[in-house]
Amino acid sequence: MEIDNKLSSIIGVIETVSEDTTLPRNIRRALTESVEHLKSDEENLVKVGAAVYVIESLTEDINMPPHARTQIWNILTALESILKELRESS
Repeated sequence: MEIDNKLSSIIGVIETVSEDTTLPRNIRRALTESVEHLKSDEENLVKVGAAVYVIESLTEDINMPPHARTQIWNILTALESILKELRESS
């Protein structure tokens, strides 16, 4: 249950960042896609892994504003922490 609470919190952060209209459209689209993965009915390990994959692709985007880059790295760190926790528990 703790994982679900962490995921809900991260989804809230991602949704907040994705509503930032100063971000390029492709970045907002990728963030929305990651939320869709996290809200899917897949196994937690699969959906978190998919979201990490999508968000990692954003980290090298040269059009990313500096304030968003920090938020993206924080989201990625939180998701990778959950992914590690899931791998250790399985």
